[in-house]
Amino acid sequence: MALLIAICDDEMKIGAELESAILNILGKLNIKCEIDVYFSGEELCAEIENGTHYNLIFLDIEFAKNAINGVEVGRLIRETYRNDLTSIVYISWEMKYSMQLFEIRPLNFLVKPLNHEKIKRVLKTYLDIAEPWQRDFTYKIGHNIHTVKVKDIIYLQSDNRKLILHLADERKEEFYGTLKEVYLEQLQKFDFLHIHASYVVNYDYIATAKYSEMILTSGEVLPVSKPKRAGIREAYCAVMERRKV
Repeated sequence: MALLIAICDDEMKIGAELESAILNILGKLNIKCEIDVYFSGEELCAEIENGTHYNLIFLDIEFAKNAINGVEVGRLIRETYRNDLTSIVYISWEMKYSMQLFEIRPLNFLVKPLNHEKIKRVLKTYLDIAEPWQRDFTYKIGHNIHTVKVKDIIYLQSDNRKLILHLADERKEEFYGTLKEVYLEQLQKFDFLHIHASYVVNYDYIATAKYSEMILTSGEVLPVSKPKRAGIREAYCAVMERRKV
């Protein structure tokens, strides 16, 4: 299955250079991709509203005067369209926007003029993060084995011996098992945090990490148990550093 990538920049030369670089880099890795190029945030948002789901978006910040800018597009993707899985790489001539982008949780930030090696590093970071998340999480209900994509799990809740999967499509799946075993065997390697005896949460759905609680992108709040607080803060920061947020 090909990666679906969008480039959104009103400078045609930048868009063409970036498209060429991506095709070259991914081609050498034997990774198929399809690239759509847009010249305004409005065009990109219209396509997303039509149901297109991009794996990765390279998004300019500054567009023509009176046009929606890249920061606003990012907020629409995360908050209005409630899309927390698409990776966003911002591109700009300057770094002054970096703090405004924090809540949008971009994968990275590239400063123009674009450098081939930096584009390559960003793509490698994306592939390192994205590839494992396409893998399956397995669980058993009765005599039947079920699977969901790891990336679609928001959090896993323990209720006595019953485990409850909370999924991105708002479904809940219940099965029997122990939270610690499932976490260690299937989820720990995918940047899930075991924040409480009753909760394991997916890093990608955490909007705000506080010392005593995690606020999810849905607005739901999960507690962080006292014995785990110091360790969870270190683990959360380690994931941020590894992903270069």
